[in-house]
Amino acid sequence: MAKKSIHITPLGKNWQVKRAGSSRPISTHLTQAAAENAGRPIAQKDKTELFIHNRKGQIRDRDSYGNDPFPPRDTKH
Repeated sequence: MAKKSIHITPLGKNWQVKRAGSSRPISTHLTQAAAENAGRPIAQKDKTELFIHNRKGQIRDRDSYGNDPFPPRDTKH
């Protein structure tokens, strides 16, 4: 079974680190940067994707660790 992705999302005035499909946060933080610092090692350990959302809930950035679903293409050949 594939590990579910990690999401950094707003929670009121704070930020939370959540696993996709879970209703409970892994952790909550005062700043988005602190939440990213907490969520990144989890995504790296699980070899999954990290999604960083903005205050409106839209995805503003994403990082893949392990199996990249959209690997870079070889442009030389």
